[in-house]
Amino acid sequence: MNNKQNLVLGFAPTRRRMYDVTFALENRRRIKKRVESILSGYNVELVDIDWLNNEGLLIEMEDVQKVEEYFKQKKVDAIFMPHCNFGSEEVVGKLGKVMGKPFLLWGPRDEAPPPDGGIRQTDTQCGLFASSKALLRYGVPFTYIENCWVDDEAFERGLVDFIRVASIIKTFRNLRIGQVSLRPKPFLSVMVNESELLERFGIEVVPITGVEIIGKTNEILSNRRDEIKALVADIKGKIDCSAMDDESMDKIAALELAFMDLAKEHECSAMASECWRTFWQAFKIRSCFAFGDLIDRGLIVACETDINGAVTMAMLKAASFGQTPPFLADLTIRHPKNENAELLWHCGPFPQSLAKYPEQRKLVRFTGFWELKEGDITVARFDGCRGKYSLFAGAGKGVDGPSTNGNYVWIEVDDWVKWERKLIYGPYIHHVACIHGNYVPILQEACRYIEGVEIDTP
Repeated sequence: MNNKQNLVLGFAPTRRRMYDVTFALENRRRIKKRVESILSGYNVELVDIDWLNNEGLLIEMEDVQKVEEYFKQKKVDAIFMPHCNFGSEEVVGKLGKVMGKPFLLWGPRDEAPPPDGGIRQTDTQCGLFASSKALLRYGVPFTYIENCWVDDEAFERGLVDFIRVASIIKTFRNLRIGQVSLRPKPFLSVMVNESELLERFGIEVVPITGVEIIGKTNEILSNRRDEIKALVADIKGKIDCSAMDDESMDKIAALELAFMDLAKEHECSAMASECWRTFWQAFKIRSCFAFGDLIDRGLIVACETDINGAVTMAMLKAASFGQTPPFLADLTIRHPKNENAELLWHCGPFPQSLAKYPEQRKLVRFTGFWELKEGDITVARFDGCRGKYSLFAGAGKGVDGPSTNGNYVWIEVDDWVKWERKLIYGPYIHHVACIHGNYVPILQEACRYIEGVEIDTP
């Protein structure tokens, strides 16, 4: 599996003809150079329109269709239309409408007016106001970076935030969640409406029976011993597995390989799996550690058949651009001494790469035993009830707290009682998807592009 996100960004700078082209071309050159420099640290392909005319600028309405066809051919995921002078609001609005992709609007600040009272050559900010109205007229959601210098930190931050937003939208619109076996019988909380997910958001739920995952695991145990040996050696090289016997380790490895195979065969971007009985009855193993290890290897797996949890984890992974893995936690108990802290815990499926003390990582009774590192943590939950969907998103910081079993981290927030009330009144459950870093503003912006999902912050 691959942890890296990839994105194709369409670069379509614009100008208005009544202004001197010299200044617009210089702006175009500087903007493109800066964009390429910023994106060099990310897996983003920049698709230009140099071929369109001798300026590489979108100016005329008759050229919009050409750019549209080219961008669609290149499978562009998002559009950036920097204004190199006033710009053309007509082409901005039209291209935004026909593409239907996340859209970034920005232009550089202008120099001081000529001291001799001469003509201003750009008036970029003025054009941005006009273009924003055109996008609103067409009903096109867009993202805006404040009018600033191209070398400002605000521009870099805004561009990086936008590609993270675009990454979420690309992921969300192409989700196929493999449902492995049935949900736990008592868990009414993880029920989903498959038809609504498909009809409203294009999210497909792919049923994978318990018989299929068991059969695949048995086939691997019988025929792929070298792969099992290599995977077990890799796990033992990172984690203390002394409490586990060799046969159990082989079964864990085979189960992981089975999940990766089935995800590939069914073209699933994430999995949500039953984990209470199926694997214990079939193999006398539990899947907790295996799920966390799979997340580290690039495949999101939500335990307890939590499909909406898998959706949220996929969104968080996209927000981080695959730079850090998400995890699915129970909201469990309040901190005994810190009124604003809560225990994020699960029985052992957290990625081992997130351990606070790597040297203390242990695999015990098929579950991971380690505390997660501290720092900023985003807590999120995509969920719905009675036809209404929302995305809860809040951020806190990992803090010290009492040790416990399994995987855990204590998180401190601004006002836990406020959080608790928000989550209890719903439509949320005890499961939350989490990721290190503060991606709340990114998730807020992403919801502007997802019709039918309201952002919900504490």
